[in-house]
Amino acid sequence: MKLIVKKCKDFELTGDGSSPEWQQAEWQKMTYLGAEEQSYSTRCKTVYSDTGIYFLVDCEDQVISCSFTEDMQPIFTEDVFEVFLDPAYAESGQQRVYFEYELSPLDKELVLLVPNDEEVFHGWLPWHYEGDRRIRHATNIKGGEKLPMASCTGWQAECFIPFALLSGLANGTPESGTQWRGNIYRIDYDKGASGHWAWNDATGGNFHNYNKFGILKFE
Repeated sequence: MKLIVKKCKDFELTGDGSSPEWQQAEWQKMTYLGAEEQSYSTRCKTVYSDTGIYFLVDCEDQVISCSFTEDMQPIFTEDVFEVFLDPAYAESGQQRVYFEYELSPLDKELVLLVPNDEEVFHGWLPWHYEGDRRIRHATNIKGGEKLPMASCTGWQAECFIPFALLSGLANGTPESGTQWRGNIYRIDYDKGASGHWAWNDATGGNFHNYNKFGILKFE
């Protein structure tokens, strides 16, 4: 699966995708990965600038199933959206190192570099996560308040991942025609057990199946 990432000027994040720069990107439907019927629509967009890459998700929901109110916590155990980026495009069979970013509806983040060797993986937090290396992010709750376990009709999230944060990874600063592997996910816990959505559903429920990431091609 391949997505052409359109180029834009840098812009401020509002959490609701209202910047005009988003209009040049088409919505990508995210596929629900469970066997049971699921009615929550989930979609995403991405664009990039000279300084970094932007992501936007729009998620139908009924409850903000979140409790973490601080950054760098295991927010993947609650409602969350996740981005996986593999700029290095390492050869198959070698240890893989890729970037993972998570953002909750409460606007709390988790930033990881993930060494992954044959599905044995663990995340490392960033060092000197400040200045032009820091990710910008914002969220918006539709039909409710931005509070743990609040009722809602959905939520949206935006993030800007600066290329400066990816320094040290091959192809960490892309040019026109550069290709990265990557994927975009959502996890929801309204029904107790986790429900999963993916832009590229080839990975199935295993979010860390890097061999089946999709392709992001920079325009």
